[in-house]
Amino acid sequence: MPQRDSTSALQWVIESPYLAISEDVMETAVLTEEQLSMCLGSSNDRICQESIPTELGHASCLATLFFGSSIEALTNCATHRFGREGGREVVAVKKEHKEHQKSKGETKEGANDPVTDGDYRSHVKIISGLRKAFPELRIVSEEHDDGEDKMDASSVEQPNLHVREVSQFTNFDDIVPVEHLTVWVDPLDATQEYTEDLLQYVTVMVCIAQKGVPIAGVIHKPFQQQTYWAFAGSGMSPILIKQKRSNQSEKKNIIVSRSHAGAVKEVVQSRIPDSDVIPAGGAGYKVLALFEGVADAYVHTTLIKKWDICAGNALLSAMGGKMTTLDGKSIHYDYEDNPKNEGGILATLSQHDMFLKAMDDVKTS
Repeated sequence: MPQRDSTSALQWVIESPYLAISEDVMETAVLTEEQLSMCLGSSNDRICQESIPTELGHASCLATLFFGSSIEALTNCATHRFGREGGREVVAVKKEHKEHQKSKGETKEGANDPVTDGDYRSHVKIISGLRKAFPELRIVSEEHDDGEDKMDASSVEQPNLHVREVSQFTNFDDIVPVEHLTVWVDPLDATQEYTEDLLQYVTVMVCIAQKGVPIAGVIHKPFQQQTYWAFAGSGMSPILIKQKRSNQSEKKNIIVSRSHAGAVKEVVQSRIPDSDVIPAGGAGYKVLALFEGVADAYVHTTLIKKWDICAGNALLSAMGGKMTTLDGKSIHYDYEDNPKNEGGILATLSQHDMFLKAMDDVKTS
């Protein structure tokens, strides 16, 4: 790691191509030479935090300022601010009865693909917050930039990167050049169910991918006020550990999409005769059903967008599970990648190879 003297450090940060946080935040830091020197000599974000007063807030993550994006800081933001604040907008729109539902067309299964002000307002909170904290970060959101054209983002506050909710449960941080990262955002998963008041299926999801590999994810249930997160190899939310269960019975429960449950049921029961098929809304909900012991596998046989599955993929990977296409291939989440996954989905916490063999040669559409 490069060593820099304290007199040139802030100028280096301003000129750095790896700058991962805005200058207005950086300028709030008033550090003594001793505090700055301690951080400049260490790659460990915890040492930085111990040497800097907590009232510096946004600037407490000096490793992020000098050398790239802190995955722990990003996960902090995604968990404490972006997922939950996006979720608050989703709940507020529903309480105000102002969904203003529109249709983006039909899915391949012929189901309506709606969008609401809940999607847009959550999108603005999440994307604007990310861009204020990490202006060079590459972001892919289901609603793209449509929401920012409609909504005023000036009320979105600068996020605080120093939140103990994540850091107290992680055992290391990783500082990554910002160009290696892509964040995938689904500001409101299960929009159809949202419009039908089937609110148990609704989630808000944020995923961090490094060179296309999902390394941290957040799934937030706004109407239950429950947040599930994991940072691969470092830590995860206590609720995720508590709810991880396994089904010891021979009969397998397979969770599938409500929009084409009949077609998948036929495929699943022909391949796994002793199984129950559970229709449900929302990819995030279906992944969490694996942790809750409700389902043993999540199967999807048609096109699905990567913002729907990246966060779930990250959680499963962090907890020893797997998410692949139906032919066993890993799913790549780089910025330049096609946002469409056309190979189907198989997600499990255990016995992935057994389910994969059962789904061999299933045709996807």
